[in-house]
Amino acid sequence: MSEGVNCRAATIHDLVGSVLENQFERDPGDVCISGAFHIKQGTRLTETSQRYRNNYLLLRAETSFGACSIEENELSDEIAHELPGKRVSSLLEDERLPVRVAALDAYFNLVHPHENNSKARPFALPGGTAVERAKHRDAAITSLVNIDPGTRVALIGVVNPLVKAIENAGGICMPCDFNLHATQDGQVIEQDMYTIIYDCDMIIATGMTMSNGSFDTLLQAGRESGVPLIVYAQTGSGIAPNFLGNGVAAVSAEPFPFSQFSSHETTLYLYVS
Repeated sequence: MSEGVNCRAATIHDLVGSVLENQFERDPGDVCISGAFHIKQGTRLTETSQRYRNNYLLLRAETSFGACSIEENELSDEIAHELPGKRVSSLLEDERLPVRVAALDAYFNLVHPHENNSKARPFALPGGTAVERAKHRDAAITSLVNIDPGTRVALIGVVNPLVKAIENAGGICMPCDFNLHATQDGQVIEQDMYTIIYDCDMIIATGMTMSNGSFDTLLQAGRESGVPLIVYAQTGSGIAPNFLGNGVAAVSAEPFPFSQFSSHETTLYLYVS
């Protein structure tokens, strides 16, 4: 399979349109969803008293998976029974954004697998505990860019080990998250990303931002300000590389199974534009 075309989509919506117009190797009408999963995950790492609640829509298309983070009760549990058997083309026109994103992610993980992309640098994430794997993963993310002492890093979607990785690299972390109020060390978390994304030196955002439209806003902010946008993508790992050099400076792509779903060695794929 090829590494893809020179994609100049400005938004997720534009990228969906490009797929529906058959601008890539596979007709999405020929790709069937064989499995759907509605995952509810709770996490409390041993080093912190904080609890995380994550919810995902996960789709399987042939040999690939695609995922989108969702809010609590955003989708019915019946979604796992509703979607299998449907075509990717149909799901890309679904009125629910998380369904469109998960289908788009599955499509690109199928037609443009990271392991076949010469632009991707594989990074072996060692097996271990959840804390150990998170530390290795987040060190890999921060290695994608030079964080000089005093660099103001807007972190959109807070993961405490990533906060630490930014600080260990000498950066000043400016955390933002819709669902958290303070970091593990008590730093106040901003709820409104608009207050920080135009007042920082770089942005690190999770793929979860694709689930609510925030990702498109971050792309635009990166283009307007020239501030580098680094995407840490578990959900949306197949989507994010399409925006390299067009709003995105670097990507850490972690296709399913994500690090928290396995204690064994898995692979991240690191991209720099």
